[in-house]
Amino acid sequence: MSPLDKSPPQLRGQDGEGSVQVHQDPDMKIDGAKVFSVYGKGGIGKSTTSSNLSAAFSTLGKRVLQIGCDPKHDSTFTLTGSLVPTVIDILKEVDFHSEELRPEDFIFEGFNGVKCVEAGGPPAGTGCGGYVVGQTVKLLKQHHLLEDTDVVIFDVLGDVVCGGFAAPLQHADRALIVTANDFDSIYAMNRIIAAVQAKSNNYKVRLAGCVANRSRETNEVDRYCKEVGFNRIAHMPDVDVIRRSRLKKKTLFEMDADEEVVAVQAEYVRLAEKLWNGTEPLAPDPLEDRVIFELLGFD
Repeated sequence: MSPLDKSPPQLRGQDGEGSVQVHQDPDMKIDGAKVFSVYGKGGIGKSTTSSNLSAAFSTLGKRVLQIGCDPKHDSTFTLTGSLVPTVIDILKEVDFHSEELRPEDFIFEGFNGVKCVEAGGPPAGTGCGGYVVGQTVKLLKQHHLLEDTDVVIFDVLGDVVCGGFAAPLQHADRALIVTANDFDSIYAMNRIIAAVQAKSNNYKVRLAGCVANRSRETNEVDRYCKEVGFNRIAHMPDVDVIRRSRLKKKTLFEMDADEEVVAVQAEYVRLAEKLWNGTEPLAPDPLEDRVIFELLGFD
């Protein structure tokens, strides 16, 4: 029987009403590094944000590890220029005997020395994404790969109710939400805030703020933040260079410099500096569905 066939340890009720979540092994605590988890609705640009944020941290001289937490395993491809093998795929190749693995089997170096790991996930409908994240952290700890790391960034899948969504919150210091200046993105952000707040009752994770991504304006994001007591801490405008960088399988920091590129690079560096220096731990009060609909709806 493989480790994925075993039922993961669970606690009921401690992480929110009706919660059944994979619980962190105390021995798997990430020490010494600042840990950030990046959230947002599907397709909002979490991987773009995570990878460019990792690149920005690296330009500040930080030793960075990015962990992709989505079965699509495309979090780090702009850093490495390829779709790297996932931890779960590598474990399958050795029949889940993790002691047979070497670090170079599952950790890959990307732009400017950023270390890249793709956790992957079980086949659809067959297992818990949170357990896969836990196994990835366990593997990194076993090989002492977190000891020489300053920043860890979890790039997390968009489904709020999944254990794969919740697992990185057990490790993170701060959660960052990527949104856009539209109803669906802000509606999703409201649900993510509620999920993070539930986890913060039992873990150290706190909300850092949100990034308005691919948005010309930020008025709706700012109106929501004012209503619930949240902060927008960065704005990535809707510029074509971001799309082109993805097509070229590169971070923005590898694109030919022009005024547009330099401006977005500077915003990512500013965000990295802000997160490194420490953000105020936020405790916004998420809105009920009906209330947020009335706040952001149009007649």
